[in-house]
Amino acid sequence: MSTQNKTAFKNDALDIFIGKLLAAAKAGGVDKAEAYLRKTESFQSFVENGEVSEYGVNSSGGLALRALVGGKMGTAYTEAFDDDAIDMLVSRVLESASLIEDPDEQFLFGGSASYTELDTLARTPGGGTADEKIKYACDLEKLTLSLDPLVTKLGYQNGVESTHTQVRIVGTNGLNLRHEADGIAAIVMPVAKRGERTSDSTGLRLARNLSDLPMEEMAKEAVAEAVFMLDAAPCESGSYEVILRFDAMSMMLTTFQGVFSAENTQKGLSLLKGKVGEAIAAPCVTLKDDPHREGGGGSRPFDDEGVATFPKNVIDGGKLTTLLHNLKTAKKDGVAATGNAAKGSYAATVKVAPSNFHFQPGGDGLDALCESMGEGLVITDLAGTHAGANDISGEFSLLSKGYRVRGGKKAEPVEQITVAGNFFDMLKHIKAVGSDLRFPFGGAGSPSVWVGTLSVAGK
Repeated sequence: MSTQNKTAFKNDALDIFIGKLLAAAKAGGVDKAEAYLRKTESFQSFVENGEVSEYGVNSSGGLALRALVGGKMGTAYTEAFDDDAIDMLVSRVLESASLIEDPDEQFLFGGSASYTELDTLARTPGGGTADEKIKYACDLEKLTLSLDPLVTKLGYQNGVESTHTQVRIVGTNGLNLRHEADGIAAIVMPVAKRGERTSDSTGLRLARNLSDLPMEEMAKEAVAEAVFMLDAAPCESGSYEVILRFDAMSMMLTTFQGVFSAENTQKGLSLLKGKVGEAIAAPCVTLKDDPHREGGGGSRPFDDEGVATFPKNVIDGGKLTTLLHNLKTAKKDGVAATGNAAKGSYAATVKVAPSNFHFQPGGDGLDALCESMGEGLVITDLAGTHAGANDISGEFSLLSKGYRVRGGKKAEPVEQITVAGNFFDMLKHIKAVGSDLRFPFGGAGSPSVWVGTLSVAGK
């Protein structure tokens, strides 16, 4: 079948190359073939003392040819788009298929019945002009340094970055898709100093358009946190009621999101194997994968195999309703693919990954959660997730910072503490989910969450 909508590609020199490549592959003896192209154009401008300290405009990407030959999947890659590249790709894909020993059934998709049209482009190319982005970066630095006399300098990276990404998937079996997306981010890192003590913080916002980045809000939040944390010290060791603020909970979800991949359950790398249909979290917990989220950094109409994407609750009211699947994992489990095939780059193998993955917000803000908790800790930052978290067992022990809550109110800042627990147990004991949903790192997001009791090592 042929799928033609706003995601279908236009005729140009690259399309002619892809057409010639697929024809050559068929003539070379493949059963089915697919061309996958990803191109990224990026811009960055960082500033220091009102001057541009780092500036770059880059373009990267390439094309992967996948082909089925006698049931085996061969792959080959190129960053060149000429006749020599066609001959090389066909030769290498045939050679690659002959060396494959993977017993699993392989798939090249023919297309979904329909695809949702998404608005993932900026209002102006790149989200704004280069001059506008540089001015924004300079204004952000100036504003941040003006907000508090204790902040006299910024960290190593302050400015604006933007990307424009294009993906095309074209197959001999009728698949014909194109998707483009823009993204832009602003970052500022104020450093506060009082006497010999220093403290830093990071403000980060992501959007599609430069004009949608909230400069004043971002700068004020980052400066206030840097100054507040100047008085931080470890708290006493013990068991505490804990709220993971939106950024800390987003980091926790990023660390453990692989447990929801069917690929990992099938490899024995997730404790959620066989748990679909069971309650694995508190009733207040709903975890959503939403590739159609407006403004989402992971929004896309199709996955990296060409399967149409759709929003889904992975956890719904505490119950695990589905794992995330690509075509191969879905076939193994006897279910439909969920549109979560993902490639880290044009040359990467097809894996499984979420899109805009997040806990659904509840009704209370962070202050109301603190009032309900009464006494405990709010954790605002987690570090050491690569070494201090085991995404198979769910165990974590992470360097953290945040602040005490006393009488339901924000109290003194704390740092140099270690928070420990188990992700799967934590899901079951969540007491409330806040309303302040954010995506501070792009792909995974969360509101602030009152996660119950965790072990804290301090002084």
